[in-house]
Amino acid sequence: MTFTRRDLLWMPVAGPLSSLAQGQSRKTNVLFIAVDDLNNRIGCYGDPVVKTPNIDRLARHGVRFDRSYCNYPLCNPTRTSLLSGRRPETTQVFNNTTPPRTHLGDVVFLPEYYKAQGYFTARVGKIAHGTYEHQIKWDISESSAGVPIAGGRGLKDEDTALDRVRRKQSAKKQNRAGKQAKQAEAGGGGVKLSWTPTNRADADEPDGATARRIVQIIRENKSKPFFVGCGFHKPHLPWVAPRKYFDMYSLDQIKLPNTPADDRDDIPPIALTSTQGDAQMTNDERRQGILAYHAATTFMDAQLGLVLDTMDQEKLWDNTVVVLFGDHGWHLYDHLQLWRKMSVFEQASRAPLVVHAPGKAEGVGCPRLVEYVDIYPTLTELCELPQSPGMQGTSFAPLLDSPQRPWKKAAYTMVARGGERFGRSVRTERYRYTEWEDGKSGVEFYDHELDPNEFTNVAWPSRTRTQQQGVQLGEMKALLHADTKTNLPPRT
Repeated sequence: MTFTRRDLLWMPVAGPLSSLAQGQSRKTNVLFIAVDDLNNRIGCYGDPVVKTPNIDRLARHGVRFDRSYCNYPLCNPTRTSLLSGRRPETTQVFNNTTPPRTHLGDVVFLPEYYKAQGYFTARVGKIAHGTYEHQIKWDISESSAGVPIAGGRGLKDEDTALDRVRRKQSAKKQNRAGKQAKQAEAGGGGVKLSWTPTNRADADEPDGATARRIVQIIRENKSKPFFVGCGFHKPHLPWVAPRKYFDMYSLDQIKLPNTPADDRDDIPPIALTSTQGDAQMTNDERRQGILAYHAATTFMDAQLGLVLDTMDQEKLWDNTVVVLFGDHGWHLYDHLQLWRKMSVFEQASRAPLVVHAPGKAEGVGCPRLVEYVDIYPTLTELCELPQSPGMQGTSFAPLLDSPQRPWKKAAYTMVARGGERFGRSVRTERYRYTEWEDGKSGVEFYDHELDPNEFTNVAWPSRTRTQQQGVQLGEMKALLHADTKTNLPPRT
């Protein structure tokens, strides 16, 4: 039997999906922390410059996944995939302008499933892509702290309560966002790089307000099973944060990537993105931009600290799964000009993922491959809930017991150019292989053991390949075109 969203949301208390809930004295909580545009340039992943003491602190409470990959490096597609447990090929969401339910209908999104299981659900900040927050139902749903989205069935897909409050001043902003989305789809980059140190207190910044509201919600609802979503906006552009976080870094600390001058010679043009004005930046301006990204990251991390303090104070670690992830990676002047996301290079497709689960491993890294489509089934397994139907990922809960155990072979990431031209990439623990328009617009093959920065495309026609590299290239091509249903961990 297949359950729809309506079936689950209106199932009677005595129904089969609530039988486990009746037998449990206390369900396991979930604290679900989404960070917009966060890459792996953070302390617990080995960055020597970036200050993220609270993400590092969470990693000491759980498992840091060193090879975690989003399935689409753009906000709406990656969040729709993660929250539905379906791959982008199924969701058919390839941009920031397609409502999540366009092709999914009554699918049960992650917080809705928990609500159907008797959980109190709440989110503050960005969990789904902002324009479509109303398509996912929570008990409390606030785009900004204290600003609930509108309810009811009469909403249009572009409408939220926050939009209504700011309708007059937001029209121009929405038009600009639409143009930026179309630019990004075509490989034309997106929002202009900009940064501003402010003289405001942390609490007066949006992420500061989000953290404080999350703290309030947790304290008021700690006696009941909860699924709480905390959506931090920074380090998303523009890089705005209190000045003290900029002052934590000096320009002397910031180094540009040491990229070969001929790096772009063997990259298919379709793989690259650009935004007007990027190429005109001086090296000092590039370093200032990277500094600003790090400052915004450290500011966000400080707000996370308030939430983790509450976990300590309320003694919730023993009964709460905590997951923190960046929704995709972020380029910082990679490959001689790349900023932002919308590529399938390592810096955009890989992103941080840290998971604490009661009774599981703590303070360790996991080198195995996991995908964001795996998060939904992992959380339901950790909470001992029935598996939601339709999942296309694999629960990685066993890795939280044994982070070094053998696991699945590959992680898949895709991206679109102009709506219908796709780049599809497969990553194993050693290699990355990518085809653009099924190979018609180019192929890329990188050996991460020899070339961790993906500077040498072994698949380029003029490259001389060893026999072994030719064999590996063929194996990776076959893996890219294999049915993802067969991409399962070995049985133990």
